Amino acid sequence: MSLIVQKFGGSSVANADRVFNVAKIVTDTYAQGHDVVVVVSAQGDTTDDLIAKGQEINPNASKRERDMLVAAGEQVSIALLAMAIEKLGYPVVSLLGWQAGFQTSSAHTSARIRRVVPNRIRKELDKKRIVVVAGFQGVSRYDDVTTLGRGGSDTSAVAIAAAMHADLCQIFTDVEGVYTADPRLVANARKLKDISYDEMLELATLGAQVLNNRSVEMAKKYNIELEVLSSLVRAPGTIVKEKSKMEKMLISGVAKDTDVARISVIGVPDEPGFAFKMFSKVSAKNINVDIILQSIGRDGKKDISFTVPADKVDEVKACLTDYVENIGAKDLLVSTDVAKISIVGAGMESHAGVATKMFEALYDAQINIQMIATSEIKVSVLINKKDADRAVTAIHEKFFEE
Repeated sequence: MSLIVQKFGGSSVANADRVFNVAKIVTDTYAQGHDVVVVVSAQGDTTDDLIAKGQEINPNASKRERDMLVAAGEQVSIALLAMAIEKLGYPVVSLLGWQAGFQTSSAHTSARIRRVVPNRIRKELDKKRIVVVAGFQGVSRYDDVTTLGRGGSDTSAVAIAAAMHADLCQIFTDVEGVYTADPRLVANARKLKDISYDEMLELATLGAQVLNNRSVEMAKKYNIELEVLSSLVRAPGTIVKEKSKMEKMLISGVAKDTDVARISVIGVPDEPGFAFKMFSKVSAKNINVDIILQSIGRDGKKDISFTVPADKVDEVKACLTDYVENIGAKDLLVSTDVAKISIVGAGMESHAGVATKMFEALYDAQINIQMIATSEIKVSVLINKKDADRAVTAIHEKFFEE
């Protein structure tokens, strides 16, 4: 007998038919003799709808109350799924995050999991019940409901798998696995049989929406084998694990991120310490900075450009405006009309010319590159947002169809 954790996203439980489809997947697994813990997201667009309702009432509501509001979405999902499983004749119990033992930090809307104490889950499994857990949520040390941020249900599932030493953690979504590009965008995208944690982490961080990057990070830390597969098509998915058999592939995927903004600080004094002080202010707000470009200093001045998530632009402007004025910089410019396109692959480490091939694809498509960032297994470029889809297609054709 194995312990299997299964996670289902919002699209997988969007309506009654899909809820019963998920119930059938879960009960089929249970009928094979496995212990099953199911983690569920809010149905369809429920979270967005709840956020919109909150904005209608109070656009400046506290983050604590926003957490109380959006956490209701998962409560609806787990109850409906448990009801469907009951109707199929199987023993089941639904648990909210705090009942399942999720203890988190107090950072409302973006809490971190401190620990999972799965005593209640174990007791229910001992009673031979299927356990359905609300993803995306937990409780702080002040007994306040918290949420983990976008994609938090993936992280919830992996955290349970780690805490309970599960044999497998399956992430069900609306695509059949991890592809070389978004199959909804690139018709000839290929499904990968397996992929390494490092490659998947890069793809998730760079805009591939199959898995949340925090969940991959946790899976790597605790060596939890993940399988990404479809809830709509019964077929093997993609295995995410420590070592992949994809060494012969130059790259494993192309990712697109349009939720990005470019910040440019013009005319920073070309002296030691200014960049450090500026980025310290940004990091103090827990804002991740990605691509950074600094010009060669001229006339005692330099320009610094960097990218941040698009929804953090106002916070960045708020924390840097006074600083930029105080140091005598010329201007603070913001552009949200940009997209980040990335290629990822362990094969880059042993093959020269990968970046050149990517740049050639963009040149052939007459797409201009604004900024570039590289690591051992990735190359990212910043381009105009209107060119994003064309860029993904052109790069994919260059690497996978030549």
